[in-house]
Amino acid sequence: MPPTEMDTQASNRFVFFGASGDLAYKQIFPALLAMTRRDNFDLPIIGVARSDWSDDTLRTRARQSIEENGNFDAKVFDRLARNLHYIRGDYFDDKTYQTLCETLGSDARPLFYLAIPPDSFAEVVQRLSQSGCSKNARVIVEKPFGRDLKSAQTLNRMLRASLPESAIFRIDHYLGKEPVQNLLYFRFANSFVEPVWNRTHVDSVEITMAEQFGVKGRGAFYEQVGAVRDVVQNHILQVLALLTIEPPEGDRPTAMRDDKLSLFRAMRPLVPSEVVRAQFRGYLDEPGVAANSQVETYVALKMHIENERWAGVPFYIRAGKKLPVTATEVTVRLKSPKPVVFDPMTPNQANFFRFRLSPDVSISLGARVKHPGEAMTGAPAELVEHFHPGDEMSPYERLLGDALHGDATLFSGYESIEAAWRVVEPILENPLPPLIYEPGTWGPEQANEMMAAQSGWHNPEPEQKS
Repeated sequence: MPPTEMDTQASNRFVFFGASGDLAYKQIFPALLAMTRRDNFDLPIIGVARSDWSDDTLRTRARQSIEENGNFDAKVFDRLARNLHYIRGDYFDDKTYQTLCETLGSDARPLFYLAIPPDSFAEVVQRLSQSGCSKNARVIVEKPFGRDLKSAQTLNRMLRASLPESAIFRIDHYLGKEPVQNLLYFRFANSFVEPVWNRTHVDSVEITMAEQFGVKGRGAFYEQVGAVRDVVQNHILQVLALLTIEPPEGDRPTAMRDDKLSLFRAMRPLVPSEVVRAQFRGYLDEPGVAANSQVETYVALKMHIENERWAGVPFYIRAGKKLPVTATEVTVRLKSPKPVVFDPMTPNQANFFRFRLSPDVSISLGARVKHPGEAMTGAPAELVEHFHPGDEMSPYERLLGDALHGDATLFSGYESIEAAWRVVEPILENPLPPLIYEPGTWGPEQANEMMAAQSGWHNPEPEQKS
């Protein structure tokens, strides 16, 4: 379908529901300041919430947020503050939307950001539509997009009853991270990668998302999600898709999204026999956690992608809390050379590409080098390129800027979200209780048994300080 005039025009108002909330405080205000500094961002910004605030209260809150979470610049903040306005109102009260429409004005092309609980998305969007506020509008909704396939389908159906698909931007901040962008760039910008990026040369792929901390007092929230819903169905599957999609053809805005959809549909649904669920000892003592909770704080699983490029290659995913370090790494192991001319390699000594996505950032190439002397024997070596953060965009700065200009490349389409839910659906309701692992370890022994053929997991090291 050719783009409409609205699809190509930039939004000229920014409205965020939940202006007094935690997400606005930690992410949105700092992103708005960065956009003002970098892109000369200059348009009316309207915060909506139930709190008994004024414009000045909102500006004070924004300043506190940026001083704590961002890079404060007094001159830039003054420019931002002049654009900040506040509307107090209940999200389910028609008067709120009447006031909002009057504030927006007749020439508005607003971008609405719903930094509110997901169970309010559909009704708020419906009220925006019924009031006329959503004319020429775009809407950003935060994850989670449902808690299973059925609820995701219901949410998508309700959103699309009020808005065209081109106006809905489903945000996953992980896709806006600079290291994740770098992973995609590395794949498609280097000619030596493509010839080996397939089942002929790749032995296995491993993704670890480890967190040293626990649930940080958010036990009631974590009881509703668990590790699979919290990070696997969204963040990790998105990273896996970027690792494995076909090179996008052409410069169509939807090319990347179409290729990711094909990839998600090629993922074989998970089976319980290839999944290890576990819970760290002490989780039941966390505030808000049920005494008999069966929620997993750790998951290790094996995935398969059934397409021409990846058939037969195992993909191993591991995510958990209370692990030895906080780090996210991707390791792509290559097969041993054939025929074997020199000393054979175990899988952990194999050639590999390794991408460290957080907290520090690096790309590594694993190789074998000869020992000095006459014997033709060698040892593994790792060539590492570290990246030191400069004045890079935060994920929210990048994604808000894209949404303002109607660029949906880094946002998820409803079909991809539903396809990702189909992948994890078979393991969401697991009748077996989770295994128990000790805090500070790499999880239960059963997860190590899963990787026996690969000589074990690669365990990320602590952050390397420059």
